Amino acid sequence: MPSSYPGRHMSLPRLEPSTSEKRWVSVANWATPIKKALKGVKVEITHRGTMRRRFNISGLTSQATRELQFTVGDDGDTVTKYVVDYFKDAYGFSIQHVHWPCLQLGGTHRKNYMPMEVCKIVAGQRYSRKLNERQVTALLKVTCQRPQDREHGILKTVKQNAYDQDPYAKEFGIKISREPVSIEARILPPPRLKYHDTGREPDCLPRVGQWNMINKKMVNGGTVDSWICINFARNVNDKVARTFCSSIAQMCNSVGMEFNPEPVLPVLCGRPDRVERVLKAHFHDAMIELQPRKKELDLLIVILPDNNGSLYGDVKRICETDLGIISQCFLTKNVFRTSRPYLENVALKINVKVGGRNTVLADALSGCIPNVSDIPTIIFGADVTHPHAGEDSNPSIAAVVASQDWPEITKYAGLVCAQAPCQELIEDLYTESRDPNRSELSGGMIRELLLSFRRATGHKPKRIIFYRDGVSEGQFYQVLLHELDAIRKACASLEPDYQPPVTFVVVQKRHHTRLFADNHRDYYSVDKSGNIMPGTVVDTKICHPTEFDFYLCSHAGIQGTSRPSHYHVLWDENKFSADDLQSLTNNLCYTYARCTRSVSIVPPAYYAHLAAFRARYYMESSASDSASMISGRQGTNAPASTDAVKPLPALKDSVKRVMFYC
Repeated sequence: MPSSYPGRHMSLPRLEPSTSEKRWVSVANWATPIKKALKGVKVEITHRGTMRRRFNISGLTSQATRELQFTVGDDGDTVTKYVVDYFKDAYGFSIQHVHWPCLQLGGTHRKNYMPMEVCKIVAGQRYSRKLNERQVTALLKVTCQRPQDREHGILKTVKQNAYDQDPYAKEFGIKISREPVSIEARILPPPRLKYHDTGREPDCLPRVGQWNMINKKMVNGGTVDSWICINFARNVNDKVARTFCSSIAQMCNSVGMEFNPEPVLPVLCGRPDRVERVLKAHFHDAMIELQPRKKELDLLIVILPDNNGSLYGDVKRICETDLGIISQCFLTKNVFRTSRPYLENVALKINVKVGGRNTVLADALSGCIPNVSDIPTIIFGADVTHPHAGEDSNPSIAAVVASQDWPEITKYAGLVCAQAPCQELIEDLYTESRDPNRSELSGGMIRELLLSFRRATGHKPKRIIFYRDGVSEGQFYQVLLHELDAIRKACASLEPDYQPPVTFVVVQKRHHTRLFADNHRDYYSVDKSGNIMPGTVVDTKICHPTEFDFYLCSHAGIQGTSRPSHYHVLWDENKFSADDLQSLTNNLCYTYARCTRSVSIVPPAYYAHLAAFRARYYMESSASDSASMISGRQGTNAPASTDAVKPLPALKDSVKRVMFYC
């Protein structure tokens, strides 16, 4: 390569773009995903025989290889040469694909270009980007093991590696047993769930972490009086779309909602490449139709192609930040799938999106939940999702949700914000600013959600429970100090002496602890997966010797080995007993709105994760086209970047009040 040739120096002059260069620049739009896919990949150059150096790809040139020129020689004696001619003269190598761009290798500060055909991708590199659906399926098939098989595999590995004979461990006085530690566990009973009294089953008791909607009606059915359907899928005709929408309306009505079977307008069709124009035009037409009745559009049903790229994200961004309408999207393959379980799940999602509630805890209605039912209590969930490796220029997204229906604690309002990349501390929990009159203005997500709780219930919260997802042990106390202080300031900004007691709990799912039953046969007779039972709690031996933490497996395993969630109480002014907090957390896991199963982490934290993931679609397409993110893994407590983070577009008020992220 010119930049590495002995005794030579390469610099690229600033050139006016030629006609062919302009043609290449016009194609740069499709080159963007290729550039992102190649960035960071390690290659070795092959045109210098056995001297094969390795570089990391940092980008692509905006010009085709045939257009690239560079200057060779010292300042006093320089010659401008084309890259194609240089490779022919210096190495006897004829570049065949001269219309391709060159790879830019090494750091971006040094112009080190190399034709693609002389580069070979180094084998065995770790792939750290988001996997596609097919790759995820294949990976799960390989790694998914039943509990008994995984336990046997672990024991076999320990025996083969002879950890108990390791000389280095012995030198430090460490003894490693060949058998797993045996611990005592408790199984918490499932809570009784309350449905509407008009159903044939007004309540139910889940069995092995699951139940169904047969003979039940939602405890508070929402209303969908005005709606439209927009079809972006070519292989779904109007008749099929109408039949599908009719099935949705029928199911929603049968489970307790009030769903008008007739849309405001007939089924509308649109081209996927004109999604914004289509949505806004049809929304405008529907509002004109509703104007004489002084009504708003309640729901937008959208049918998408199975391979829709960024279309889903565009629909959500436009609906939630521009039009202020709730949407429910369907893939083409599901339009032809009208089984009752599928339609029931759709009805559950639609109901909470339009302000209804699917079910509530019976103990909440009877006022029997310790440290919750006695005084107005608000439960928060918070999470931060970070850009994937190689996307560090994208911001991190923080989301906070809060319960709005004490004492039932089932409905959650959510807020999102962008912050510096890989910043784990949530910056916008509490904010202060000055208006033009120099007076101080208080704001932030905690303050807004406290006010929302008071408007919804008529009470100000007298107790706060804060579930925080995605924090590693090394960040516990930085996060606690920063975010607890923000909660305190947000409360004081409402009233000077307003300081409700706070319980701050970190939820961890990324750990390597697995729990196995002593007798697998007993568990296979109850649950075919062979996993430990939902509600299994461990708070001895493998937990911290002095601090308040516990492992809870609140869900039923479907495939593979269940991973219990680790709850670590960092601050507790409400003086929860271990039994009360474990029972509350387990019971909340049965109130997740999107399915009739108990879930693996407490719903407030789960909802915050969903809201943060949804907010990635609100960014510019260039920053969000990978749509990949991780939660609480790459975050640091480093200071925020000095570069200003572009704020997310604001959610419409009509969207913030409901569970739009479900």
